Amino acid sequence: MEKYAETIGALNRRNFHVYMLDWRGQGLSDRALVDRHKGYVEDFSEYVTDLETLIAALPADAPRPRIFLAHSMGAHIALRHLHRHPDAADGLILVSPMIDIRTDPFPMAAARLLCQAYMALGLGHLYVPGAGDYRLEEEVFAGNRLTSDPGRFEVPKMAIIENPDLALGGATHAWVAAAFRSIDRLRTPGYLSVIRMPTLMVSASMDRVVSLPAQEWACAELPDCRRVIAPGARHEILMETDATLARFWAEFDLFMARLAGRDGGSGQDGGSGRDDSLGQDDSSGRDGGSGQEGGCRPPAGAPPGE
Repeated sequence: MEKYAETIGALNRRNFHVYMLDWRGQGLSDRALVDRHKGYVEDFSEYVTDLETLIAALPADAPRPRIFLAHSMGAHIALRHLHRHPDAADGLILVSPMIDIRTDPFPMAAARLLCQAYMALGLGHLYVPGAGDYRLEEEVFAGNRLTSDPGRFEVPKMAIIENPDLALGGATHAWVAAAFRSIDRLRTPGYLSVIRMPTLMVSASMDRVVSLPAQEWACAELPDCRRVIAPGARHEILMETDATLARFWAEFDLFMARLAGRDGGSGQDGGSGRDDSLGQDDSSGRDGGSGQEGGCRPPAGAPPGE
């Protein structure tokens, strides 16, 4: 959570109460393996339980509207939760959502077969090829997949220097196997159609972590989804350049203004699956409520998101 102080501040300035968590196996939450660098989970249902536990702990008088603001794997888990509890939120903002992962340089079919083989041999605790422990000296800005902003690239590194327990290395075969199972569930025909609240999806045009075509498909499946694309942005849109962030928050404010208008009976209907480029907008629809935010910091081969 530490690297999202800037995002929390932007939400607080918009009068939001912010509730968030580190998923199990990430941040300072419990790790399943003795080697805490390994990205590991038995099944993504464990993450869904984490989110349900957080929501159950919210104050009974927590103000509305309740907005889920979720990034990457956090967006995936939010969709899993909202499939089961479609009235849990009044609005949904998905940032670089993990609808499907990229397996470069391996073809998807080969990556799935390799993962199945390791799991069949009882080797799910091993890193996937190319992954390993977090090493600070290997975290360099040049060629990184996460952000084009050199200053914000340093933010998680500084947090790990201050508290090394925050470090997370790459993904294990067990994590990837669990991800594939959950992706298949999410992409079941009709699965997303029950999530009917207004949804804003923000995709990064230069994303090399998750699949952009899968995001396009998901937004078309969601009944009330508008998708915007951040040109030149990498996976971590909330850690991107000032220009990209200004455009993101303009879209956020426009979305909130639409929600306020919807509550008042004069909302603008959003076209399902519509794609737009992320552009400047001076709208500033402010509304009180509770934000839930998820994030991601995967070095090469790591789990793509929180």
